Amino acid sequence: MSIRLKVVAASLIVATAAVLAYSSFIATGGQRLDQSSFYDAVMEGRVGEVTMVPDEIGFEIRGTLNSEPAAAEKFTTYVLADRNLAKILADKGVPVKAEAPSSGSGLSVLTPVLFLLLFVGIFVFFMRRSQQQDGGVFSLRKSPAKPFLRTGTVTFKDVAGVEEAKQELQEIIEFLKEPDKFQKLGGKIPTGVLLMGPPGTGKTLLARAVAGEAGVPFFSVSGSDFVEMFVGIGASRVRDLFKQGRKDAPCIVFVDEIDAVGRRRGTGVGGGHDEREQTLNQLLVELDGFETNDGVIVLAATNRPDVLDPALLRPGRFDRQVVIGRPDVRGREQILRIHARKVPLSSDVEPSLVARGTPGFSGADLANLVNEAALHAAGQSRETVTQSDFEHAKDKGLMGSARRSLVISDEERRAMAFQQAGHALLAHLQPEADPLHKVTIIPRGRAMGTTQQIAGEDRHTASRPYLLATICGLMGGRLAEQLQLGRLSSGAGEAFERATMLARKMVTEWGMSESLGPLAYGKPAGQVFLGKEIAQHRDYSEATACEIDSEVSKVVMGCYDKARRILEERADTLTRIAEMLLVHETLTSDQIATLVRGEALQPIVEPSTDGQELDDGAGRKRESGKGLGLLREPGLRPA
Repeated sequence: MSIRLKVVAASLIVATAAVLAYSSFIATGGQRLDQSSFYDAVMEGRVGEVTMVPDEIGFEIRGTLNSEPAAAEKFTTYVLADRNLAKILADKGVPVKAEAPSSGSGLSVLTPVLFLLLFVGIFVFFMRRSQQQDGGVFSLRKSPAKPFLRTGTVTFKDVAGVEEAKQELQEIIEFLKEPDKFQKLGGKIPTGVLLMGPPGTGKTLLARAVAGEAGVPFFSVSGSDFVEMFVGIGASRVRDLFKQGRKDAPCIVFVDEIDAVGRRRGTGVGGGHDEREQTLNQLLVELDGFETNDGVIVLAATNRPDVLDPALLRPGRFDRQVVIGRPDVRGREQILRIHARKVPLSSDVEPSLVARGTPGFSGADLANLVNEAALHAAGQSRETVTQSDFEHAKDKGLMGSARRSLVISDEERRAMAFQQAGHALLAHLQPEADPLHKVTIIPRGRAMGTTQQIAGEDRHTASRPYLLATICGLMGGRLAEQLQLGRLSSGAGEAFERATMLARKMVTEWGMSESLGPLAYGKPAGQVFLGKEIAQHRDYSEATACEIDSEVSKVVMGCYDKARRILEERADTLTRIAEMLLVHETLTSDQIATLVRGEALQPIVEPSTDGQELDDGAGRKRESGKGLGLLREPGLRPA
């Protein structure tokens, strides 16, 4: 706000306050008497000279009390029209003067004028201030898109694990740079490209890379920026956005989280949102309507493609739909190398091994893994990040921080050791299951202990033997506790829930039941906001439901009996593993293999020559070359 505005506003406030105070002082004219007190004063002879000002229903009277001028006190009162008032005043010898009623003083006219000026001044002050800050009220209809320069710091070299998406976006960038190359064969520039995939897979990062690679203007906006509380603002902003794009064509417009404005129309409990639907209608028209929109490419991202309106997804609006999934092992290795550029790595760290031990991780997960490893190394006062730091970061990301302060009784700790020993032994002895990585009884997050199994390679489908081996391994905790300690506890509840879920999917979704055959039973529950059914739809009879329950129970109990036979045959090995867990708290797959062979446990030494303290992955610090080491190649199955 300028100094002149400040002075004007302050002057108006001071002048108005002064006028109001002065007018209040003039209006009072001294002590205010009511009618009864005035008559009492007249009858007592305490009223001096009075001045009467008549109006429609009475008199305004001003005068003095007491006959002594030095002790006179001014007063004002109002008396209703009274025929005897003049006689009473004459009888008491009170001098009376009369004045004509005033038509309004200049002060009474000035007061509302000053009020009006004050209101106008305050209004102008806030209007100019809002315009200086965010463009003012009239800028609501303008597009909130942020333009970027033609060059950026992020390029395709900073993106990995999504080679197919990079190739499709690279074609669009080349089209913008050399349109004649494609147009001479009749090619037409795509109107829009939709990037869809799980959160953290790099959709926004790809858009930033496009901004860095493209030699054309780039506008970035969020889907929620179009929706406001005022009617018609969203549609107006869409029009203004494409108006800007046409001025700078050819250009790229990136709409992040487009599902905020592009959801299916007329759905959900209570109907659709009218303002949002108007905004979507305007977006549909701008993408492919009566007027051509040459030169403006819309790049959008969402992790909820199922909620988008069909009219938005059709060719002509979004010609390409690029699915960006979680990276495979090669992509994870490339992503790790990108994020590890600024991190000093120890010689024992191999990104390929870390990538093999992190199946299912997204790009954001891997970036957080590298950051957590660096933070842990700094906390250990190391100058480089080691393999143990990555192990610690992975455990923290998957299961949470270790709860060392948790008080656990000896009985519960022994039960935990046998439960995890049962899981680990079954995982080691079943070739169809995922290879065992390590087992620990250190509480992390909500888990009191964990058995980690990591596949040597990415698994895209699940075979029946693999699923049965997985269910069998889940039964190991309850069976080991029951066989060795003769007790049952609630610790196996989560394992039973997962086993039942897998068995039910085998029977109802994947057609792995011999009696029910290759049929799918039951449709998945729909989302309420899509206008679908709230409950799961049952397309089978009660008799089939009973048979499904029977088949699920048959699968689970069959795996339960198999797990019991294995643990009863290896009871000594089970006890040996549990006892070692009570001592070391964490065992690697190599150490489990040593115990299964009946050999004495030999600690795996982590190679180091600097003599500094290392973290063994279980939270205990040991000198390098002593104590428990870490599995050199996570995910590899011991010989």
